[in-house]
Amino acid sequence: MRGDLEVADVFRRHGPAYRHDRAKPLGRVETRVMSAITLCRTAALGGHVEACGDCTHSRIAYNSCRNRHCPKCQGAARETWLAAREKDLLPTHYFHVVFTVPAEIAAMAFQNKAVVYAILFEAAAFALISTVVIVDR
Repeated sequence: MRGDLEVADVFRRHGPAYRHDRAKPLGRVETRVMSAITLCRTAALGGHVEACGDCTHSRIAYNSCRNRHCPKCQGAARETWLAAREKDLLPTHYFHVVFTVPAEIAAMAFQNKAVVYAILFEAAAFALISTVVIVDR
């Protein structure tokens, strides 16, 4: 069931003020995403007439933006992708762990990805293996 409020509604109502009040302007990519979501399935993107072959019922269907960030366009694709990934999961508990590096190391990593990330993954693996926590459920 679809909710009454959509991301596009929020962008239409608050987007201009949000963009105006920011200290730094949004980048080109962010501006295009907001615009695509705002215009998605509206007359601005054009449309077509869908007609029933068995009766005289017809309706106007507006075109979608097909932007990968749009919840209307990518919602079904996301659900399909998640269902496929869930089939790959083992029947156990999973934990999401994030390892970060200081900005100075991140700058080096940008220039030496293979070396720095190999060190990071080795250190992260060591930390995880060394810190075994048994969760009783």
